[in-house]
Amino acid sequence: MAYSMLRMRGGRRRLPTGGWISVGGTTYGAGMGEVGGGAGMDAAGFCSVRERGVPCASAVDPGSTLSVCTHHLLAAYDEVARDVGVTDLLPSPCVACGSRLGVRYPSGWLCAVCEWRQSDVPDAELAVARVDVVYYLRFRDTIKIGTSGNPQMRLTQIRHDELLAFERGDRHREHSRHEQFAAERLERSEWFAASDRLLDHIAQLRAGADDPWDQYRLWKSQCLALR
Repeated sequence: MAYSMLRMRGGRRRLPTGGWISVGGTTYGAGMGEVGGGAGMDAAGFCSVRERGVPCASAVDPGSTLSVCTHHLLAAYDEVARDVGVTDLLPSPCVACGSRLGVRYPSGWLCAVCEWRQSDVPDAELAVARVDVVYYLRFRDTIKIGTSGNPQMRLTQIRHDELLAFERGDRHREHSRHEQFAAERLERSEWFAASDRLLDHIAQLRAGADDPWDQYRLWKSQCLALR
């Protein structure tokens, strides 16, 4: 069965082709066929979105893979950006790690590398104890592989059921793991199917550590000891 992936508040919603989902009074369709029992995009190529039950009459770009007009695509993008942010250059380098890459939210900027809020001033201990890790999070039957220099903050921003493991490493290590498990990757996201070989890799990372946070605290202590 073919699927389209649509990111909404609360995470991605996987929609079977020809299916639909209603969010905040607006119904979004997936695929290029009939949507919602006949109301939506037809052979003429009309938008499948409904607003308060009224179907949109706008045409869909012939090259689009979703049955949504440009206006509603941009509206959906703005909705997603409120929660996941928009990656862009920071107005000025991050004072905590020096990165120029940031994520813009309605409430302000966060550094894309260490998640430090641009308006905050870091103290000396933060800079000394920084440890970059690759994290493995489980949500239902999928696993997210990401990286952070401040996992305590980062993990509170991601919906998940369980922290499976940490691994020492930055974005280069994260990219390496994304390539290693490319066959399990879902679309172009940081989420992966929970295959046996990915679970075996996580089990190796967990060997000798019952709690990933214990590993992280040990690494921070080692970092401080080396100063």
